[in-house]
Amino acid sequence: MPISEKFELLEAVDPAVERLLADHEERRKHWYYHEHVPWERGRNFKDVPWDVSQCTISEAARTSLVLNLLTEDNLPYYHSAIEAHVPKESALARWNHLWTAEEGQHAIALRSYLMTSRNCDPVELEDERLAVMTTGYTPDWQNPAELFAYTAAQELATRVSHRNAGKITDDPAAFEIMRLIAADENHHFIFYKGVMAEMLRQSPSLALNGIYRTFVNFEMPGAVIPNFMRRSFEIAKAGVYNLRVHCDRVIQPLIHQWGISELTGLTSEGSHLQEKIMALPTQLSLRAEKFEARYSPAVV
Repeated sequence: MPISEKFELLEAVDPAVERLLADHEERRKHWYYHEHVPWERGRNFKDVPWDVSQCTISEAARTSLVLNLLTEDNLPYYHSAIEAHVPKESALARWNHLWTAEEGQHAIALRSYLMTSRNCDPVELEDERLAVMTTGYTPDWQNPAELFAYTAAQELATRVSHRNAGKITDDPAAFEIMRLIAADENHHFIFYKGVMAEMLRQSPSLALNGIYRTFVNFEMPGAVIPNFMRRSFEIAKAGVYNLRVHCDRVIQPLIHQWGISELTGLTSEGSHLQEKIMALPTQLSLRAEKFEARYSPAVV
């Protein structure tokens, strides 16, 4: 995509971004993690070394929370990836700074809960944090439409994953922390979904290209986490996040909310992409059925 066309699209959506940013600031109420972490459970790790027998939530719940935490830890790379694609001094640049500040509390809250409740190996967790942040995260976004299609899908997926992870802990403190984090992800999803909707209005064929590339190549940014596939399989079986969840609660809602089936006046390429996007839920559902027939994942 030519650089001039890229910046033309970003400039065209900037007025909508200003409105979405103002709506977000009015809608979201800030929360404070220290009010929700069960500090009274904390003990000195030097005096009482960690042991798995001290854990109070299931292994699947621990895996889900640690996976979510390590994903959140890579925030500096997510910020940099977005910063590289948006004009300086724009509403999108201001949004990226605010978004980063709000997201920053998530890892703090999650780590504080896991450490005070002793539901993780603290040495292993720190080693993995170092490994994840050393690896980094460098997405291959081809154009602004792909960037915002991805962030919309990723925020919605994270909202669902965080809420489901909180539910399987059977711990009121963990549930509340995950509920608050998921609520933030929902606010962020609303913003990114709105930016993508404006791109569909301004340049529908280009936007459809970004949506299709995102949907067919989608993976959570935590894919760089050690043993990601094994852990993902575990949370898939637990019903926290799997193909069925991805299809029914991320892909289909986005297709519906963006009104992709109703788009008209498309180029021939745009019409072809529209058809391919509309076929994706059926393809994903068939893959989900195969997984369910073999593993019978839990329903959260």
